[in-house]
Amino acid sequence: MPSQLSVSTGQYSDKGRKDVNQDYTSTFIPKDHLLTTKGVASVIADGISSSTVSQIASETAVLNFLDDFYCTSEALSVKKSALQVLTSINSWLFAQTRKSEFRYNKDKGYVCTLSAVVVKSQTAHLFHIGDSRIYRIRGNKVELCTKDHRRYVDKETSYLSKALGINDTAEIDYSALDLKQGDVFFLATDGVYEEVQESFIVDSINEYENDLNKAAKAIVNKAFDEGSTDNLTAQIIRVDSLPLVEANQHYQQLTELPFPPLLEARMTFDGYHIIREVYASSRSHVYLALDEQSQEQVIIKIPSVDLRDDPAYIERFLMEEWIARRINNPHVLKPCQQDRKRNYLYIVTEFIEGQTLTQWMVDNPEPSLTQVRDIVEQIAKGLQAFHRLEMLHQDLRPANIMLDKNGTVKIIDFGSTRVAGLAEIVGPIDHENNLGTAQYTAPEYFLGEVGTHLSDLFSLGVITYQMFSGDLPYGTNVAKTNTKSAQSKLYYQSVLNDDKAIPAWIDFAIKKAVHPNPYKRYEEISEFISDLKQPSSVFLNKTRPPLMERNPVGFWKGMSFILFVVIVYLLNKPS
Repeated sequence: MPSQLSVSTGQYSDKGRKDVNQDYTSTFIPKDHLLTTKGVASVIADGISSSTVSQIASETAVLNFLDDFYCTSEALSVKKSALQVLTSINSWLFAQTRKSEFRYNKDKGYVCTLSAVVVKSQTAHLFHIGDSRIYRIRGNKVELCTKDHRRYVDKETSYLSKALGINDTAEIDYSALDLKQGDVFFLATDGVYEEVQESFIVDSINEYENDLNKAAKAIVNKAFDEGSTDNLTAQIIRVDSLPLVEANQHYQQLTELPFPPLLEARMTFDGYHIIREVYASSRSHVYLALDEQSQEQVIIKIPSVDLRDDPAYIERFLMEEWIARRINNPHVLKPCQQDRKRNYLYIVTEFIEGQTLTQWMVDNPEPSLTQVRDIVEQIAKGLQAFHRLEMLHQDLRPANIMLDKNGTVKIIDFGSTRVAGLAEIVGPIDHENNLGTAQYTAPEYFLGEVGTHLSDLFSLGVITYQMFSGDLPYGTNVAKTNTKSAQSKLYYQSVLNDDKAIPAWIDFAIKKAVHPNPYKRYEEISEFISDLKQPSSVFLNKTRPPLMERNPVGFWKGMSFILFVVIVYLLNKPS
């Protein structure tokens, strides 16, 4: 059984009875790891006939989509990557029209429709705007997967209601479909689908199953013979096999390199001189070492001896370095570049000369408001770097936060991180949803729900609370509640007390950040950081005394005026 996705494709485009072909289509099939992390993409675009430059729009849209989509981070989901690219393409096309002589006539500008299929793992991701179409053919049954964005004035008159380049923003339709081996996706412009019956499309694909280019050409020729007066383009992509791998095969792929031995001080290991063991736990063994090539101190992390037979653990272990290489942020642990051959399975990262936040809190039991805000803001910046790439840390806790000797905060340990782009890849290994430490884990994880950036915010809020008080906002009760009803009864213990000069608005901000209901927390981490620096308007309005207490004279003057108006109205009211 193949270990990778396998597809067959075919395409054909012709100007038909027109002078210029304003359609454009292309497919890209990566030959390396991108086939797994990004998938196969097929795109078709159709320029509007009223424009003399729309063929430029079509070609640009298709080629830029394929170029830019595969340049986006592998950590991003297909949906986010594609929509980012399409948004950029739409902005460029709109700007070209605005700069041209057609700036006041959109019908003559850089405008086109676009439909795209991205096949990744066991899912097809569909993107669509305009009136080109995507069909799925399964077992000779044809299903239309897109909706035409065309508005009809009458039977003879219609116009595109949506297309790329019409406006400064574009509303792209998105859908995701589960795949089966043998599924066929057929993309076509209106010059084809308006003239060719679905049965002919199916018959042609079956007849030329070994050469889908011939199938696409036969369908286009049929549309021409039926009298189509438009450009003619057809694109076919067939799923020949899906990436199903047995768990033991996958495990062997993960562990192609042998596991290293336990290391000891003064050992030489793969070009590193081991200085000392930093710590050992049930999850890993960590050592301080000297890189004999660069003469820099580094950290070497090797897999836990007890978990080397666990494929899910090994996969998470390897993911740590993959994640670190994709986040470039001063508040996130940086991996070390290694250009020499690696003979064992391990990770090498920068050495941070400092201490964990856990130890810092022991050394600073009564930190100042400024100290706490500075540390929390740095942690937040690191988290935002994760979230921009659709990654969730999922194990944010003081032990996974380092402060170097200059006071710079860095988030470490990515063994629990969830990556949206990789979560789309169906694999043989089942992964736990909740991998974090219970005291800092958001309540929604205990309901079996998938976390969001608001889950990391909860953890950050708990850490902030602990830095001020040394305790946890709900004690150890969060981990004991696995129903929404029980979570709604969680009691937040105020961080305020008579011995510490903590402003009430700080407590208000923390309470909101650690709310059991994620939808009642801050929508963005930046909002939490802002409210730690100054009282929010919500807090001020909530705590502001009523007008009668703030200004009794003004209150009674206002009441007297209202009563006067009422009396005048009643006296002059017609009987």
